[in-house]
Amino acid sequence: MMKKNLITFLSVVFLFCFFICVQDIGAEDTTEKIQKSEASDPSSKITDNIKAKDNKKVAGDVVTEIDKYVIGPEDVLDIFVWKEESLTKTVPVRIDGKISLPLLDDIQAAGLTPLQLKDELTKKLTGFVDNPTVTVTVKEANSYRVFISGEVRQPGIVRIRSEVTLVKLIIMVGGFTEWANKRKILVLTKENGKEKRITANYNKIIDGDIPDIIIKPGDTVIIP
Repeated sequence: MMKKNLITFLSVVFLFCFFICVQDIGAEDTTEKIQKSEASDPSSKITDNIKAKDNKKVAGDVVTEIDKYVIGPEDVLDIFVWKEESLTKTVPVRIDGKISLPLLDDIQAAGLTPLQLKDELTKKLTGFVDNPTVTVTVKEANSYRVFISGEVRQPGIVRIRSEVTLVKLIIMVGGFTEWANKRKILVLTKENGKEKRITANYNKIIDGDIPDIIIKPGDTVIIP
């Protein structure tokens, strides 16, 4: 009787172990099939490639913007120096185009791109900090603006991302009023650090008789 019970018990244990082994093998086969399917599925590879290209494009666009933007007076900059809290500051660009930082005093910032200013700060900090790592970010781009007054529908300060033409600027402010003298528009600009006065005839520009005028950041346009 005991032998019979022992044989029955051993049979049950054997069947249980066999059942567990079969389940494990089936799970491994399923996992392997899924992995092979993913590896051989061209659509997943295409999706991954598209994502990688999109990431590169976004990074490229950011770098391009940094390369093109020229710092000007009244901009606000974030200066970050790795592991140097006393040198990490948010600083305004003064009217004279300079910023002030501890150890370095006054540094010319206007006229440089953020990357150029980063290189300049890195060179100057080398004498005070071992292998300085500097990041320059434009927090507020206040210098990219144009002033327009007189007979337009929305006179005041116009913020721009880059140079615009006179015709586009007039569109941005809603056009002329009915009393505007379109033939004697005055543009105040700077050339080589000196103020320059330009008189423009809007009608001739529209007719194609003369080229449109480039309005640069900081210029003032007066519509009589």
